[in-house]
Amino acid sequence: MGGLRQLLRHPEFRTGLQEMSAVAPGLAAWGMMTGVAMVKSGMSVVEAVAMTLLVYAGSSQLAAIPLIAAGAPVLVIWATAFCVNLRFVVFSAHLRPYLMHLPRRWRLFAGYVTADLSYVMFTRRFAQPPQTARERQAQLAYLLGGCTANWSSWQLASLLGIFLAHAVPAEWGLGFAGILALLGVACSLASSRLRVVSAGVAGAAAVAAFTLPFKLNIVVAIAAAVALCLLLEKTALLPREDRH
Repeated sequence: MGGLRQLLRHPEFRTGLQEMSAVAPGLAAWGMMTGVAMVKSGMSVVEAVAMTLLVYAGSSQLAAIPLIAAGAPVLVIWATAFCVNLRFVVFSAHLRPYLMHLPRRWRLFAGYVTADLSYVMFTRRFAQPPQTARERQAQLAYLLGGCTANWSSWQLASLLGIFLAHAVPAEWGLGFAGILALLGVACSLASSRLRVVSAGVAGAAAVAAFTLPFKLNIVVAIAAAVALCLLLEKTALLPREDRH
């Protein structure tokens, strides 16, 4: 991965670590709530630990937990998790030019550790794929730093929630802190008219399709926002400087 030791020593690694650490408390609160929810749904500690380490996707975990507790068919659980995580297909397509120079094993590793916030923070800092070896190293170092902070804060908090599940009241509403963290980062990305419009369309579509099963309203929101952006970028409805 471009020399792991070099990446860990690169200044961008520390930058990624620090910037992600700023939103880590909200992420940790969300992770703790997910850990508590898994145990209180009837999963054993071993099952909950395995799920948080292997799945590492809070939204799909929270969507799958009630289905697991209700004894839903495995295919239904898989379909639900798949639909909720379809946004990562969009993330992957966007990150492809940034990471295609890496060996497959490192691309798979990057796919595992990259979550919503680490993706957003990375693409906000680096709007364009790298053109030189030095740029590739800097971008990889930043991504590694952000993913390290993201993964660590989530997993530690989730494991804490698993082992302290019966001591953490559900009334604390810890998940709301995670939503606030995501909302804060999302608002900071609204740097152009197109991004504001796409965010508004995605939000409206998600609310309008809220009654769809398997959290499909998330997929509808992504599809509506992407389709609108592609349409607007091909027209003269927005000034050129507002299209990125």
